[in-house]
Amino acid sequence: MSDTSFRFFSFVGRIKVLHLSWVAFFISFLVWFNHAPLMSSIRDQFGLSASEVNTLLLLNVALTIPARILIGMLVDALGPRRVYSLVLVVSGLLCIAFSLSTTFEQLAVTRFLLGFVGAGFVVGIRLISEWFPAKELGLAEGIYGGWGNFGAAFAGLSLPALALWFGGDNGWRWAVGTTGVIAIIYAAVFFILVRDTPKGSTYFKPKRGGAMEVTSKGDFVLYVVMNLPLFFALALIVWQLGPYKLGMLGAPTTYLLYGAIGVMAAVQFLRIWQINGHVFQRPVPAFDRYPFKQVALLNLVYMASFGSELAVVSMLPLYFLDTFDISPMLAGMLGGSFALMNLFGRPGGGYLADRYGRKLITILMLAGIAVGYFFMARIDSSWPLPLAVTLVVLCSIFVQGGCGAVYASVPLVKRRLTGQVAGMAGAYGNVGGVVFLVVLALVPSDQFFLVLGAIALAIMSLVMIFMDEPDPQTSEVMPDGSVRMIDVT
Repeated sequence: MSDTSFRFFSFVGRIKVLHLSWVAFFISFLVWFNHAPLMSSIRDQFGLSASEVNTLLLLNVALTIPARILIGMLVDALGPRRVYSLVLVVSGLLCIAFSLSTTFEQLAVTRFLLGFVGAGFVVGIRLISEWFPAKELGLAEGIYGGWGNFGAAFAGLSLPALALWFGGDNGWRWAVGTTGVIAIIYAAVFFILVRDTPKGSTYFKPKRGGAMEVTSKGDFVLYVVMNLPLFFALALIVWQLGPYKLGMLGAPTTYLLYGAIGVMAAVQFLRIWQINGHVFQRPVPAFDRYPFKQVALLNLVYMASFGSELAVVSMLPLYFLDTFDISPMLAGMLGGSFALMNLFGRPGGGYLADRYGRKLITILMLAGIAVGYFFMARIDSSWPLPLAVTLVVLCSIFVQGGCGAVYASVPLVKRRLTGQVAGMAGAYGNVGGVVFLVVLALVPSDQFFLVLGAIALAIMSLVMIFMDEPDPQTSEVMPDGSVRMIDVT
C-alpha cells in the first residue's frame, strides 16, 4: 500500500491496524451494552422492580468515568497492544460472571465492574494516532469511533434473536456469555496481530504517571477545575442510588460512598501537585509547552456531543411512543436511528476536520447540535412522523460529527499525552450523560432538548473565542534526551 493512500478495504499496514482497532472497540461496546436488549428477560427471571432495573442501567456507566482516566494513563505508559488486550480479557470474564449471576446483588456488582469495558475506546484513539498522519487522522479516528460505537446498536439487533435461538429461561445468559467469550478470543487475536507503532517509530511516554502533565501555572489551575466535574458526576450517581431517589442504598452506605469519592478527589489533587507543582518554581521550556485550554475545550465539546447522545438515546424510544401513536417495536427502531448515524457521522466529522480545519468544523457541528435540539423541542403529536424522524436523524448527524471533530483534535494536543487527553475527554462524555439524564428526570422533554441546545450554544461560544488550530509542529523528547520536532499538519 502506498504511504499516501487510504484504501479502506485493504488489510495491510495502518489500514489493518484501523480495522483491528474498530473491531476491538465494536466488541467492547457489544459487551458493555449486552444487557440492555435482554433486560425484560432479566427482569422477569429475577423479579426486579423498576428501581432495581434503573439501578443496573445507572451502574453500567458509573465506573466508566474514572476508568477512562485510568486507562488513558495506562495506555500512555504501557502501549495500546497490551492494554486493549487486557481490557478485552477482563471485561470478557466479567461478562461471563454477569451471565452466571443468581441474585440481584451479583447482577449489580458485575454490571458495575463491566463499566470498565467502556474505557476501551481510549486505547484505540492513541493507537490510531500512532499509525496515521494528521491529514488522515480525523477520518481514521472517526471510522474507529463510529464503526466501533455501532457495537451497542448491534447488541440490540442481534442478542434478542441469539437468546431466542438458545431458548429457555436461560437464553439471555447464553447470549450474554457468548459476547464475553468473543471478547476473550479477540483479545488474543489483537495481541498477536497489532503493533503499538509502525516499524522504526518511537512510542513517546509521559515523564511521570498518575496525572496529566501541564506546563504553566494557569494550566495547573484549569486542570484542577476540570477534574471537579468528574467527581461531581460520581457523587450524582450515588445520590440517585441513595435514599432520596431510587432508594437502593441506605443512608450509611450513601455517606460512606460520598466519603470515598472525597478521598479519591483528594488523592487525585495531591498527585496533580506532585506531578506539576514544579511549574510554580521554574518555567517549563518553551519547546515542551502545550495549551491545556485545548484539552478543556475538547472535554466540553465531547460532553455536548457524546454526553447528549447517551441521554437522548436513553429516552428517544419512550419519547416516540408517548408522542406518536405507534407500536413499541417501531418506537424502539426509530429511537435507535439516533445511534445508527455513528456509522457515517463520526467519520464524516473527522474527515471534514482534516480537510477544512479542526476549529471551524467543531464550531459548525456545535451550531448544528444546538439548532437540531432547539427544533426537536418543538416536536409534538401534530407533526408528521416522517418529518420528526428526519429531524432527529439530521440532529444526530451533527452530534456524531461533533464527536468525530473532537477526536480529530485530541491526538494533536501532545503526542505523549494522547491517551490521557482522550481519556479525560471520554470521561466528560460520560459526565454529560449522567448530568443530562438527571436533567431529563427533572423537566419535560421539550425543556430537556432546550437545555441541550443551550449548552451546545454556550460551548460553541467558548470554542469560537478560545480554541486554537494545532501548531504546524509539536516537539517530543527522545529517550536519549534529544528533542524531535513532529509535523502535525
